[in-house]
Amino acid sequence: MAKRPTLRDVARAAGVSIATVNRVISAEPNVRNETARKVANAAREVGYHGHNLLNQQVKQSLPLVKLGFVLHKERQKFYQEFANVIRTSAAQNTKARISIDIEFSQSQSPHDVSELMLDMSSRVDALAATAVNHRIITDTVSQIEARGVKCFSLLSDFAQGERSAYFGLNNLKVGRGVAQALTKFIPRTGDIALFVGGNRWHGHELRETGFRSQLREIGTTLNVLDTLVNLETRQLTYEATLELLQRYPNVVGIYLAGGGMEGAIEALREEVPPNKIALIVNECTQDSLAALEDGYVSMIVGTPLREMCMSLISTMIATKTGDNFDDAGQVFFKPQLVMAEFQ
Repeated sequence: MAKRPTLRDVARAAGVSIATVNRVISAEPNVRNETARKVANAAREVGYHGHNLLNQQVKQSLPLVKLGFVLHKERQKFYQEFANVIRTSAAQNTKARISIDIEFSQSQSPHDVSELMLDMSSRVDALAATAVNHRIITDTVSQIEARGVKCFSLLSDFAQGERSAYFGLNNLKVGRGVAQALTKFIPRTGDIALFVGGNRWHGHELRETGFRSQLREIGTTLNVLDTLVNLETRQLTYEATLELLQRYPNVVGIYLAGGGMEGAIEALREEVPPNKIALIVNECTQDSLAALEDGYVSMIVGTPLREMCMSLISTMIATKTGDNFDDAGQVFFKPQLVMAEFQ
């Protein structure tokens, strides 16, 4: 019969004394969190019968940090997945006990988003949001930061100089990369359509700038049409794409710098055969992956949500605990490029 693991086994595995293990078990306040976690992990590894109790005691000894998130488009699959990844990443963090508060704005209006951010800032320790770049948002962030609540912009930057940091892709580089990729998918002549979610989305503006400047640098004969605004909605994108195809029969490529790709995919399925028009969209969802497989999407530019959320949450916790908080300004992540050949 195998010998039952003892406290001595736990102490040996953790590299601490038996007295330290006893202090952890007794939940004494003078034990460092790092040491308590080491003992709890060792107890689990050696199969000590009280490891569940140790885990609970360690968790209760961690500081409580309240984190708030204001996102958009609650019904969109991407933002649903974003919220899920935030919750999962928080649950996996071992630095603190984390309370997550997520609100969804029903519009892009800076007034609506500002109200949600101000309300949430009264009950959280740090706040992250998706928002347009507008003076109302900038003033709101300034107020929130003045209260001692750090504010972070997500995916598309806002309130530069006021917010603590931006987490997301380097949108200027994304636009340039998409332009370079698009020229590989299509002929050297024809029309290119570009959709943005709105004129106040800083990330979309940067993507458009990078996209157009890269095409000029390449010296292509492709003609980039006037930018279309789709408010990141499926129906508006669907209708605008149908009208686009009717007005410009020589369209050979479409780039959606923001959301609303479902509408463009639906319109292309109705009007053209697969692989006739190169469509580049953002984020991996069931719709974008299915369209990629069917030849109606040429490339997906995805955000590494888990990597971003883990880094973001660690930084937000540090603003509360003071543990190596680095006011980085901008934290960029490498985009996930998905093409049919790699599926």
